[in-house]
Amino acid sequence: MKKILRIMLISIGTIITVMVVFLATVYFVNLISNEREKGKIEAYGQKVLVDGKQMNVLIQGDGKETIVLLPGYGTASPVLDFEPLVKELSPYYRVVVIEPFGYGLSDDTDKARTSQNIVDEIHECLQKLNIKKYTLMGHSISGIYGLEYVNQYEKEVQAFVGIDTSVPKQETDELPVSSLQLLNQSGFYRLLLKVNPDQLVMPNVDQQTKDQIKMLTFRNFLNESQASEAENFTNNFQNAERLHFPKRLPVVFYLADQTEEETPSWKPMHEELLKNVDNGKVVTFKGGHYLHHTKSKEIADDVRSFLSNIERSR
Repeated sequence: MKKILRIMLISIGTIITVMVVFLATVYFVNLISNEREKGKIEAYGQKVLVDGKQMNVLIQGDGKETIVLLPGYGTASPVLDFEPLVKELSPYYRVVVIEPFGYGLSDDTDKARTSQNIVDEIHECLQKLNIKKYTLMGHSISGIYGLEYVNQYEKEVQAFVGIDTSVPKQETDELPVSSLQLLNQSGFYRLLLKVNPDQLVMPNVDQQTKDQIKMLTFRNFLNESQASEAENFTNNFQNAERLHFPKRLPVVFYLADQTEEETPSWKPMHEELLKNVDNGKVVTFKGGHYLHHTKSKEIADDVRSFLSNIERSR
């Protein structure tokens, strides 16, 4: 019996040792990788001083009209994520991609990520760039911030374009922020992406750009800004329920048929937002939530037609 007990204790001890070594290896590999990647992340765009911090912005194209692009929640690098769409739009417009605090190469912030604070920062950024008139174009959660924005700065915004944008009355799930942060800090998030790289949603870009997106994903994943943004989801969505698009503001929504299949009320909720708008429409494309990855040309073509019609009617 003593021999059996000794074998069992040795086995248990071995298993515990292997587990500790494995956890430590995953942790330190992630720690070392994060340090190495800091020097490999390539700069792009320009920095704008906003509320005492640096906000990163890319401006491309020399068109007379300006389109301002805003990202969906958690986008590692808005500039690189929007690359296919910017390529299609920039021959005709001046395209401005804003990376809010906590995104891309912008600074992190401890200021609460309420819609009001986010809108204030985006507007300050555009003011610093001397951009006075523009079309606001946003993906996903930017539909909520955009709704707040156009109601505050109606005289500046010439049109709103939504890419499968969030709406105030949709169901929202609370993210387990603390658990996800622990997953990242422990190194297991990196390990999971190593095992299944397809979990990381990226546009069809060259390998170097994909590598940059991956490194920025690890750098920015649920940082202080993104954690605060997730914690403010419920309040931000509820506060947006009081808002409507201004009657004279042209609005177009590009929706993904896959999202409509998952949420049957998706199109009707967007149509509801347009019921009092003089010039609004909904267009559905085949594809997933990140339509600007797969339908950038189709979106750009329709945006050009939509904005041209607006210009002719003025």
